[in-house]
Amino acid sequence: MSTRRLLAIIAVLGVVVLAGCAAEANPTAEPVSTTSEPVSATPTEDQTTTAPATATEAAPEGELSVHQLNVGQGSSTLVIGPSGETILIDTGDWRDDGEDVIAYLEAQGVTRIDHLVTTHPDADHIGGHAAVIKHFETELDGVGAVYDPGIASSSATYDRYLDAVETHNVTLYRTQAGDSIQMSGMEAQVLAPPEGYVANEDSNENSIVLHLPFGASSFLLPGDGETASEEYLVDTYGDSLNSTILAAGHHGSQSSTSEAFLEAVSPQAVVVSSAYDSQYGHPHEEVLTRLEARSIPTYWTATHGTIIFTSNGSAVTVATEQAAPTTATQLRSGDPVEPGAAGDVTERLVIDADGSGTAPITSPTEATTDAPTTSTATDGGASIELATINADAEGDESENLNGEYVTFENTGSSSVDLSGWELADAADHTYTIPEGTVLEPGDRITIYTGSGTDTETELYWGQSSPVWNNGGDTIILRDESGNIVIEEAY
Repeated sequence: MSTRRLLAIIAVLGVVVLAGCAAEANPTAEPVSTTSEPVSATPTEDQTTTAPATATEAAPEGELSVHQLNVGQGSSTLVIGPSGETILIDTGDWRDDGEDVIAYLEAQGVTRIDHLVTTHPDADHIGGHAAVIKHFETELDGVGAVYDPGIASSSATYDRYLDAVETHNVTLYRTQAGDSIQMSGMEAQVLAPPEGYVANEDSNENSIVLHLPFGASSFLLPGDGETASEEYLVDTYGDSLNSTILAAGHHGSQSSTSEAFLEAVSPQAVVVSSAYDSQYGHPHEEVLTRLEARSIPTYWTATHGTIIFTSNGSAVTVATEQAAPTTATQLRSGDPVEPGAAGDVTERLVIDADGSGTAPITSPTEATTDAPTTSTATDGGASIELATINADAEGDESENLNGEYVTFENTGSSSVDLSGWELADAADHTYTIPEGTVLEPGDRITIYTGSGTDTETELYWGQSSPVWNNGGDTIILRDESGNIVIEEAY
């Protein structure tokens, strides 16, 4: 082992362990910079593993926003607290060297990173650390502190990261379960890794896992945690993991986001960060199938671009750079978005933090008030109307998916090309009508929920579970430009 490598390891493992967040739970604990003499990293009696904070009824002040950046095959998440304090969790892949992350932060008006979290030392998560630290320390208002799980890496990217910490004398904490990051108006809780680590100190499995409670809403960000990390979290916290929004572990790899973990977390939406053409096959089809079976709206940076979740404590608004399917098994049918600093985002969905439901967002010009049937005439005298909705299939709905269907009719005087149009429900399950689908005047077309062979008058969604809620739902039909043609509640 080289002297350079040894010094890098000492720099991380020699800092003081956080005890319930800096000096608050352990008044004698003080942060130590990497230029100081190393201090033995031993746990204190005050450091305990406690359950995540549960949702509260009291409405918090301000808003919490969580930005999942589109950085390709990597991950970077910006958290902006209600008072404007920031947490930057990871900085993307080493090949970008932080350029896209820095550009995004500047576009958001961020001049200081109050807390920089290193979930684990992989180069697709710390690739921009050195550049970000240098940029904010030399050109803007600096970096408040860095949080690291304490497992070193032999990569040059990790060396550069530690060099930047030392060069700019940034406070570095070894961070484990039981710690927290205090911000005005909220607290980020550290749920993992545990003292002593799991899985023989595997770096992915010992990622820093953050839980962000805010009013009745919460976010769970597990880094690259996989089987061992998820088992530790479920065994330790159980149903206390319940969160409104979940980031899929390890970019949606096959060994993450297990059934047991989903059962404990019960997310109302999931976000995946990975490249469109990921060489690792992220997100894995097994994970997407699990998410789709639970009807969880799923957002993917590769097709939705940068995704922003904004909570006011009682509801979470989802905004994306690009419209794309959110049914998990249909993510890859969306068009790719190039990684980089995002342009404008559009609000797509509102999620009630208490679990009572979701609702798609429409602009005032798109919203309709006519009842019971809503339709919008297209040019040339064509008009599409909802003719039939059969939400309650006979028998076992999961066994009779094609007993659930909707039928549309062209009541106008000219044909309508439906290619690329989208059918959706209130939970934003989406079906894209195939190319070459043309509806002639007076003709009808039926879209069945299950599988089958498409014809000129019958299309098959290919879902593995029912879509239309028997107790009431909303049918939304959008044209190829995303304009709402029909929006009808039943």
